[in-house]
This record gives sequence, C-alpha cells and structure tokens, in this order.
Amino acid sequence: MKAFANALALAAVTSYTYAALRFGCGTVTIQRLDPVVEPGNTPSAHLHQVVGGNAFNASMNGDIGNQGTCTTCTFSEDFSNYWTAVLFFKHSNGSYKRVKIMENDALPAGINGGMTIYYTQQDFNSNGNKFIRTFPPGFRMTVGSPTQGADGLVKHKGLRFTCLDTKSTRFPEIDDFPKKPCKGGIMTEHHFPACWDGVNLDSPDHQSHMYDTQPTGFAAGAACPSTHPIRMPQLAYETLWDTAEFASMWPADGTNPFVFSYGDQEGHAYGTHADYMFGWKGDALQKAMNSSCMFQACENGKPLKSQTVAQMNACSAKSTVKENIDGWLSALPGKPMSQMMERRMQMLEN
Repeated sequence: MKAFANALALAAVTSYTYAALRFGCGTVTIQRLDPVVEPGNTPSAHLHQVVGGNAFNASMNGDIGNQGTCTTCTFSEDFSNYWTAVLFFKHSNGSYKRVKIMENDALPAGINGGMTIYYTQQDFNSNGNKFIRTFPPGFRMTVGSPTQGADGLVKHKGLRFTCLDTKSTRFPEIDDFPKKPCKGGIMTEHHFPACWDGVNLDSPDHQSHMYDTQPTGFAAGAACPSTHPIRMPQLAYETLWDTAEFASMWPADGTNPFVFSYGDQEGHAYGTHADYMFGWKGDALQKAMNSSCMFQACENGKPLKSQTVAQMNACSAKSTVKENIDGWLSALPGKPMSQMMERRMQMLEN
C-alpha cells in the first residue's frame, strides 16, 4: 500500500501523459465454457466467443499470466481472456446459423475473427494524466447479464450496438439490435466499470467489486466513490459481427432475426454481456499504462512486446465441449435461458 501511495503522490506532481491501448485479439476458442460465472461446468449454459490466452478452460484460478503457451492478442504478454455471447441468425423456418466475426479495419488485416480490446484512461482521443492502477493477478469481472431487461441497458450506457455501413462506422450507438439490415454488419460494444473497491478480486455477482462512473462509452468518467476509490483502466470490447450474409433473409415483417446464444427469443439484445479475466504477464500492463504511447504506438517494445498476425492466428485453446456449432442448427447449443435461470436460483438458495 505504501508503494501505491507513493505512486499516487508522484502522479499528482508530474505532468506525465499515460497510455491508452487499442489492439486486436483473434479467436482462441468458441465453446460452452464460462470459468467466471459457471466455474467447473462442462458445458456451460450457453456458447461463448473467446479471445486471448490458450489456457482458457472451465476452471481457471491463480495468476493467469503464468498459464498457457500462447495468446491470440497483438501483445504477446497479454494472456488475459475476454469473451462474449455468440450471435446467431434465426431463420423464418426456425433454424439457426452462427454469425461470424470480423476484424476492425483499424487493426492489421487477417486476424482470425476476434475482437478489438481497449484499455483507456480518459476518453477515446486523449491518454489522460492521472495514475491508473492496473488489475491485480486473479482479478475478474463481468458487465451486463443474460437475465437483465431493457432497464439494464438504459442504466449502463456502455452496452451498445452500432449498425455498420462500413467497418469504420462508429455512430450512432443504440441500445438494442438494429431494426433493419446493416450493410457492413453489426458492432456490439461492452464497456466495463473502472472503479475498484481495492479489496476483492471478484464478487458473488462478479460486478459489485466494481463501480461505473462513465457517462457513456469512451468518455471521461466522474471521480470514483469512496466505496470504490481506485481508478483502473477503462476496459472495452468491440465485436464486429458479419451479418451481411443474412441481409436477403431478413423477415418480411421487419422483425429482428438475430439472437444471442443465451437464447432470448423476443428479438431483443437486452441480455448482452461480457466477461474478463486478467492475465497480463508480470507488470507489463502497468508499465504500458505508465508510458505515453497511444494505440498502435505501444507496439514493438514501445513499451509492449507484440507479435505478428500469423503468430496470433496459430494459437488456440483446447476444445473440451464437443458439439456442432457450424452450419444450420435446429436449436441453439445447450438449453440457454432455462439452464441459466435454474443455476441462478440454485446459487441464490445456497
């Protein structure tokens, strides 16, 4: 704590500008595992799209940065895991097909699916000038919930969707699925809270140890409250879903044809959610956040070690849940909503 206090004091008297990271992570696995919400369950209730370190499995404990042999992320020191629910197209005949994801055009071409990951400090355009404490080993959290209703997205401005004209489209951001076909696909955005209680690496609901002061995504947050006094990086995911394949099959009545893998059958995306498990090696992330680099300028040892797209794409996690997730399916993998509600009730009873 003394070292942390000294760092805070140093930050208060210097004019340093601290880093903001933006980088790509390819797909490391797509399977029904969730070591945060459903640790040990093989399979978990619904399908997840996962990027990051190849140590990903049903039960993950300890310092994830010291586990695994490779990562699908641009920065070779990042063995964290980042995951979201998977998007499916629901045909009018009742069958489903998984929607593939594509790389952001601000990132190197050829990344195997994946997501764009951000660790920002102030907003999208500036690094910020205050000391930011990075996540400790063993830290994990979630944002959103498959059981939340429309009020969840209204309260949390960091859960948003963008109807893409091209991969460069960023606005407007909306709080539910687009109501029309999107020429360039659909982008989902998950911004996590950035204020930590300073004590707990997790909490029973995987969210209470964090607090959100962001007015919206990629905007400067208000001061952290006394209950959660430690400012951490603003973590965010952007996932670009290649929905153009299904434009000609859009229902004639205009209803939304997309559903997430947790099984909402009402055509809404209120249950959108994401999980995070910290796994940077050593103090690599802290060194980066203390530097003055911005986005791609942080690569190639300035200060983070980076790897090629080919190296990223060569990494994968072991598949422990054997089931068909490709082609046209008669049902979503698992029994998503029923299993999730049943397991949540069991957790409350225990």
